[in-house]
Amino acid sequence: MKFSLIYEAQTIDASREGDRKVFDEMVEQCLLAEEMGFDVIWAVEHTALTNYAHMSVPETFLAFIAGKTERIHIGHGVVCLPPAMNHPIKVAERISALDLLSKGRVHFGVGKGGTQQESGAFGYDLETLQPQIDEAMYLIPRMFVEDEIEHHGEYIDIPKRPIHPKPYQDPHPPMYLACTRTDSLENAGGRGMGALVLGFGGPEEVAKKNAVYRKSWAARKPEDQVGYNPTEHLAALCPAIVLDDGQEARKIGIRGQRYFMESLAYWYTGGPRPDHTKWADDDLMVDQTTGEKVIRSRWASEEVVVDFSDPSMALMNPNHAYGTVEDAIGYVTRLQEAGIDEVLFICQMGTVPQWAQLETIRNIGERLIPHFRS
Repeated sequence: MKFSLIYEAQTIDASREGDRKVFDEMVEQCLLAEEMGFDVIWAVEHTALTNYAHMSVPETFLAFIAGKTERIHIGHGVVCLPPAMNHPIKVAERISALDLLSKGRVHFGVGKGGTQQESGAFGYDLETLQPQIDEAMYLIPRMFVEDEIEHHGEYIDIPKRPIHPKPYQDPHPPMYLACTRTDSLENAGGRGMGALVLGFGGPEEVAKKNAVYRKSWAARKPEDQVGYNPTEHLAALCPAIVLDDGQEARKIGIRGQRYFMESLAYWYTGGPRPDHTKWADDDLMVDQTTGEKVIRSRWASEEVVVDFSDPSMALMNPNHAYGTVEDAIGYVTRLQEAGIDEVLFICQMGTVPQWAQLETIRNIGERLIPHFRS
């Protein structure tokens, strides 16, 4: 099982100073992750989603991280493939160059993006994009291996051209698909791609998704393969704040997750813009009298429900890795039992302070990862 970090560049401060701060902090975390034995640094791609995600140029961020590290791998989770946003030729060139410069450390995830806010910026209707994404998805791997490419498709037209450079990994880096719904899991398995499960559903939901993915993988057909490097691999999101003080970790993690989910809901479903300055600790506590408080939110297309009728849910902790090292080991064990191949730890959530993220990375690296690797 691999242990990785994934970044949205989420920030409560959308000013120039806020951007400088969040990128400086992520670099510091990534360098510590290299030292602590993490496997991959993943970066998403989002455009025009203020506060929620300022990671609009993952190719730049990952290239910078690759240049400052020697061992840790770097992953696009994912490159958005609308042609006007990322033309297939430029995607193939950038992935190949990054793979060469990093000496074969690249992981290449693809997807279409999550909101009309983003798609509309490039003149697309999100609901009609999938055929274009599919065309680009099948086309790019050809550019990795063929001396010249010529393509006259429904959405993409390329005259005969040589595409350079070719990637370090032969035939090309492993490919993954962003998965939030059953059909995307079926596509990932059926097309011989790894699956990046980017949702907050928890081990039970992950186990269901793993079953869908493995079944589709087992039944895949050679003619449906994307690229030339079949990759059976399921990676799942794991929100994590791991401190010596477990109660403090839960408070920080829950507050960060609330900001994450409310800022996401603002862009994905038209909810109110989050204002963390108005949150009191009591806002995160169950009403012990009625026990009826329920929070509903969505991550992409996945609904997350937190029911507080159980007194053990006194803090808004939807069974994630918030707490001590022992708590985190217990939660990751459940993810392992659910069938995952890689844990995508996310601690870079809105209101989470830098010291807590660094302590989390150190605790995972020094104590959690060795527990599983031993």
